[in-house]
Amino acid sequence: MNLSLQGQASSPAESLDTTILTLRVRKPEHARKRTFRSTIDGSLQYYGLVPARPERGNAGDQGKAPRRPGLVLTLHGAAVEGIVQAEVYAGKPGLHIVAPTNRRPYGFDWEDWGRLDALEVLERAQEELRTDPRRTYLTSHSMGGHAAWHLGVTLPDRFAVVAPSAGWISMWSYAGAKRVEKASPLEQLVARAANPSDTLALVENLGPRGVYALHGDADDNVPVSQARRMREVLGTFHPDFAYHEQPGAGHWWSSPCVDWPPLFAFVDKHLLPVAEDVRRVDFSTMSPGVSARADWATVEAQVQCQAPSAVHLALDRNQRRISGTTENVARLALDLTRPLPRGNGTVAVELDGQTLRGISPANDKGSIRIWLIRNGSTWSASGEPPSSTLKGPHRYGPFKEAFCDRFVVVYGTNGTAAENAWALARARYDAELFWYRGNGSVDLVADSAMLDPARKAEFQDRGVIVYGHAESNAAWPALLADSPVQVRRGSVRIGGRKLSGDGLACLFVRPRPDSKQAAVAVVSGTGMTGLRLTERLAYFLSGVAYPDCSVFSADERENGDATLQAVGFFGID
Repeated sequence: MNLSLQGQASSPAESLDTTILTLRVRKPEHARKRTFRSTIDGSLQYYGLVPARPERGNAGDQGKAPRRPGLVLTLHGAAVEGIVQAEVYAGKPGLHIVAPTNRRPYGFDWEDWGRLDALEVLERAQEELRTDPRRTYLTSHSMGGHAAWHLGVTLPDRFAVVAPSAGWISMWSYAGAKRVEKASPLEQLVARAANPSDTLALVENLGPRGVYALHGDADDNVPVSQARRMREVLGTFHPDFAYHEQPGAGHWWSSPCVDWPPLFAFVDKHLLPVAEDVRRVDFSTMSPGVSARADWATVEAQVQCQAPSAVHLALDRNQRRISGTTENVARLALDLTRPLPRGNGTVAVELDGQTLRGISPANDKGSIRIWLIRNGSTWSASGEPPSSTLKGPHRYGPFKEAFCDRFVVVYGTNGTAAENAWALARARYDAELFWYRGNGSVDLVADSAMLDPARKAEFQDRGVIVYGHAESNAAWPALLADSPVQVRRGSVRIGGRKLSGDGLACLFVRPRPDSKQAAVAVVSGTGMTGLRLTERLAYFLSGVAYPDCSVFSADERENGDATLQAVGFFGID
């Protein structure tokens, strides 16, 4: 196709430039891109798709409706992108191959916004392609192999099979993250913020699912020791685990290292269970904001934020009784709509040695739901908790959580000339960095625009990132007047505690007061030294995490490195 750019200043129009645009012709069975608008930031994204080929029926299948197609979510490695990953696969009878992008070829190691991208694509593709949710599978390669382990342990009720190829385990096993030896109490709190990345700590979530691990034994990129370690761990408890090392194969040994026939034969034998048949839930999570649910049980809140939580529950369907134990769970929701038979009977719960009888479930449009609240060591039944005032899976923290819900960056214009210049530059830098790292689209607005009544609808229910402090950002009173953390020139106040000095940097997150779902993140400092110190606190990186609130100072004895002064997580309320 010939394209010509013409100027209108002259008549006839002057040709300014010409080029040839080459378009590929795609047949129905070919890999192609499908675009969509992301709910993370409103940007246009795509996923690669290899459509399912028709399935050949058996002689005895005449007159039967064809079964719904399944879906294989395949996650690419570093320096690859979604469409390239998709094109490696041959079309599969009855299986759509779907390849998200991780937002960039390197992106976020399929954590943080990479994980959100994968989930958004999964849910969209399931709806658009009308796939059978029981026939949903996860496979991958290299960095995507890590993603298969990470998403597999994080979201265990989504995939019937988890199948990494050449995958590394975690940030600590491969990507260079270090655990602090003899960590101080503050360092221990910071470390907890990164707990959702700990694959091995959640590995038992894979117990009910099929697992197939594939690796070349001569891999010089991701050592085969990563797969062997997972084989060793899974071998202690897993009943349905297949493992293959390809002799002499390196990191990439052509398409078979992902489009591996024995793997797809394994996939073909697996289905997620029918919801009515799930009688037991054994589930662990590090954060309800990342992963809250397995089958009919949802961990909505923790006693200690970002510390390991677990539920071990059994359902007696005929007796309408649930029994089991919990660890580090403050609020538990049970959706028994499908596991329990229809009816208005009460439910009994035996939890952590305590028996609750005669619980009347909430019955809204046919659903059967129970909420259980822990106060100290005592459990009690409750109604549905208010989502606008309590932490829950919809809004839990920590700091980086606010960078979603089509987030907007808001720079202060109410401060000194230096403070205003810093706020604009910092907000612009973050917006551009998110585009660079996450192929994202971020609106950059002044605090006055955020307060403009005529633009209220434009910013409704969106995440907000505030740059500056209470005296420099005019949007602060509207968004953060009731915050227990207040940053002003010369001080940070956290509840009744006050830290003084102009060299303090503060990152924290709060619920957006006029929204039931969005959050407000704050990038702040007590003076120009503190504001500039935030520039050393990278957050658009996978493997880097900050708790709900963190205060740093510049320690000259450590060559200006940021030193922790205060760290914490907000309570459930």
